[in-house]
Amino acid sequence: MSTGFAVRNKVQSLDRALDILKLLGSEPEMRVTDLARQLEVHKSTVFRLLSTLQEHGLVEQNPVTEKYRLGYGLVRLASSVVGEIDLARASRPVLQELATRTSETVNLAILQGDQVINIDQIAAPNLVVNVNWVGKQTPLHSTSNGKVLLAFLPEAQRHRLLDQPLQRFTPRTITDVKTLERQLSRVREEGWAFTLEELEIGLNAVAAPVRGTDGEVNAAVSVAGPSYRVTPQRLTELGEMTKEAGEAISQRMGYIANAGEPPRPPTQRGGKA
Repeated sequence: MSTGFAVRNKVQSLDRALDILKLLGSEPEMRVTDLARQLEVHKSTVFRLLSTLQEHGLVEQNPVTEKYRLGYGLVRLASSVVGEIDLARASRPVLQELATRTSETVNLAILQGDQVINIDQIAAPNLVVNVNWVGKQTPLHSTSNGKVLLAFLPEAQRHRLLDQPLQRFTPRTITDVKTLERQLSRVREEGWAFTLEELEIGLNAVAAPVRGTDGEVNAAVSVAGPSYRVTPQRLTELGEMTKEAGEAISQRMGYIANAGEPPRPPTQRGGKA
């Protein structure tokens, strides 16, 4: 079998599997024969595709009727996407206000595996050149939003990540674990993190946690700008403003703060634990 044929065969199987999901979405339950007839393929092909989808929890078989229906694996996939959409939608007015107040670029980020991924961005007002960070993954240890998410991880998970070599991106990147741990402790105490040219030369940032209804830190909001504007002297001011924005977003997500209650560890997407 040629490589081209194998690729086409895989794509065709994927198309048919997606068609099966669409058909099951239009009917509560369907038999293999009904699916085969509508797809105009042999029953053995449909059964093979259903078996694969069932292994991944995307379909399930009713043990009484022996018909197939959509599985709860789809609910888990959908909920993660809906959760991000809801978070971005609830956050946007606060992000816009923060960008206006600081005159800097504001980002919203979540934990994905062992990396940070940015899911929304408001560019600084009147910015001529803008770098779009949405959809980009960045390291935990060298970004302000990454430090926030890292700070509130369960201790065992945080230690696992910090046991790995910390990559140096600039001369100012913190690669000493003890130094980073001291910073993370300060983040937990003060409620905001900062970076000074640790990911890119000339780029400084601050970030603060965003909590969900259950109190878990599920995102971080950050303010970033050139080092000649986001100066060390402005860090405390910007950090407190970002912290206020994180609290405002948390309230919009349904979080009700209890006095003295620490934020819970961040939830995450992706296969890495």
